[in-house]
Amino acid sequence: MTEKLEVLNPGPAATIQDLGRPGLAALGVGRSGAADRRSLKLVNRLVGNPEGNAVIEATLGGLVIRFSGPAVVALTGAECAVTAGSRAHGMFSPIQLHAGQELRISQPHTGLRTYLAVRGGIDVEPVLGSRSTDTLAKLGPPPLSAGMTLPIGDRTARQPNVDQAPQPAFPRNLVLHVTPGPRLDWFTAEALDTLCSTPHQVTADLNRVGIRLSGPPLHRRIDRELPPEACVPGALQVPPAGSPILFLADHPVTGGYPVIAVVDEHDVDLAAQARPGQLIRFRL
Repeated sequence: MTEKLEVLNPGPAATIQDLGRPGLAALGVGRSGAADRRSLKLVNRLVGNPEGNAVIEATLGGLVIRFSGPAVVALTGAECAVTAGSRAHGMFSPIQLHAGQELRISQPHTGLRTYLAVRGGIDVEPVLGSRSTDTLAKLGPPPLSAGMTLPIGDRTARQPNVDQAPQPAFPRNLVLHVTPGPRLDWFTAEALDTLCSTPHQVTADLNRVGIRLSGPPLHRRIDRELPPEACVPGALQVPPAGSPILFLADHPVTGGYPVIAVVDEHDVDLAAQARPGQLIRFRL
């Protein structure tokens, strides 16, 4: 019999994510996948899964699930208090669960997204080769809701050979490294210096698509409309008002605003953990 987990409470927002759908942008399909790919890969390794297995991505904690049978799980990303049954457990290490036990995670202390892996992976039906929920394109499984049951698969790697993989807390003020973008010439000579010399604040307008930032405006030199062109995770698009938007996992495959800079691929994982009110500094 296939073991399952039941979602008792998804928290503010939770989805199923893996490494996404690369290579389909020409068809209008974005990569999607985990917003913090580093945390997804680590949590799968901790339970002895292939790095790309599907997991649960919980936003701001609050997730409560119950298992139909014995299970091995782990959590990474934004650090939360974790309980299984009546017992407290730590993050970043495998946790053994019994049949019928409930797992609860609280709101994280820092960071935004927490990743829960089950040994064997979440075995929902793949769409275009991925089990990821793309919140912009509405592809893949729906966001988690109370009462939903999810099958647990049997796709495993070797048993994990570590008991714990502690990670540093996410910094309160983020530093993200950038490369000048393909439309730098559309901005004034001072715009890139402004981006990199003054902190920008994360607004409440953020999701898996991107983060709208608040800070000194980045002025354009060219004001005409830009034909849609390809975009990538980490792109900093600048609408006419001058406040940049940082694209994350579910970004559109094309955009119509000029890109002044692109965040380094490894730093996009860090950006995905930013919370409203945090400050971000950009460095060339």
